[in-house]
Amino acid sequence: MSYRIKVGSKSPPTDETQLLNRMEQLAFLVQEHRQGIWVGVTVLLVAMAAVVAVMWVDHRNAEEALKLNGQAMRLYLDRPADQRVKADENLKQAIKVFRQLVEQYPRVPSAPLTLYHLGNALVQANDLGGAIQAYKKFIASYGANRALLGLVYQRLGYAYLLNGDRDQAVKAFAAVLDVVGALNKDHALLELGKLEESQSRPEGALARYQELKDGYPKSPLASEAAVRIKALQVKQEHETGATEGREGTATVAEPGK
Repeated sequence: MSYRIKVGSKSPPTDETQLLNRMEQLAFLVQEHRQGIWVGVTVLLVAMAAVVAVMWVDHRNAEEALKLNGQAMRLYLDRPADQRVKADENLKQAIKVFRQLVEQYPRVPSAPLTLYHLGNALVQANDLGGAIQAYKKFIASYGANRALLGLVYQRLGYAYLLNGDRDQAVKAFAAVLDVVGALNKDHALLELGKLEESQSRPEGALARYQELKDGYPKSPLASEAAVRIKALQVKQEHETGATEGREGTATVAEPGK
């Protein structure tokens, strides 16, 4: 009679054994790559510290810029009409502070508004070239600021007009119409209509005024556009009647030659 020896099956390692093996492997990997790990941790900590430092500096700069901007605005607004010397001096000081803000704090949230105010102040100081450059710098640097972009184009148009550059003024006012969400398109249309009138182009003026009247009926400028439309139509009718009268007179006089 033969006997068979029963061999017991190997039992799988317990969870504790597997955990110990994994921990040993992890410890081995850490030991093997400890220099690289320390470098990575150091870089991460330095990066985090840099981000915190930048955020702190930006916050401090924003506060300082707001403080200086308030100072400049007080000077800009404090220009008594009966004290010409004080008014001129305050305007000069306001421009100086605005320039300082534009140069030192171009990244703070208030920077676009500061540059806009600088352009306006330069117009008041009759520095039209400087104002035009300020407005153009705004368009180049902060063109994504839709809330102010339309106003900047409008102010740029006025600056060009004061500087005697009618063609550039037309381009600036027309640019307002392309700004999505601009709230001053009615103003731009009125100015474009006036410019057409000044160039003796009544048809172009009528088109602009009609666009203003139809597109912005609730605008306070719609009534002015309606008056200008009526005046141009009366003028055109008068000129047409006068022309027909002259032609009729010439026709009657023809047989008497």
